[in-house]
Amino acid sequence: MRHFLAAALIAIPSAAGAGPLDDQVRAAYLAWDAAFNKGDAEAVAAFYTGDASFLPATHDIVQGPSGVEKFYSGLFAGGITDHALDLIRTAGDDKIVIAAAKWSATGKDAAGKPTRFSGIATHVFERQPDGSLKLKLHTFN
Repeated sequence: MRHFLAAALIAIPSAAGAGPLDDQVRAAYLAWDAAFNKGDAEAVAAFYTGDASFLPATHDIVQGPSGVEKFYSGLFAGGITDHALDLIRTAGDDKIVIAAAKWSATGKDAAGKPTRFSGIATHVFERQPDGSLKLKLHTFN
């Protein structure tokens, strides 16, 4: 799956004038980060489609907004904060948008000291009838 998503980012041509698509994804990222940084698992889950698949670094397979909410509730209870997504690139059309980003968040290391964690995330958004983007597939390492 990871190789498929990477290939998809390369194979799908960007929409004409990728700037607006990048701007839309950045806006979605800012809103998602804001919900995360409030520690609001329900608000984070609202960014996912009803049939979304979320594949976190834990290797769990999380389905739908209720599964996403449960996952993030546990993460917030563990003290993870200060999340940020930094867009790498986008590709897509008027229905599906694929984005890759660097992510970072603050938590505690094994000794309990505050530390910064980071990695790479892949997002497949489905455009909604109102033009907004919701996550259909989300994975990160």
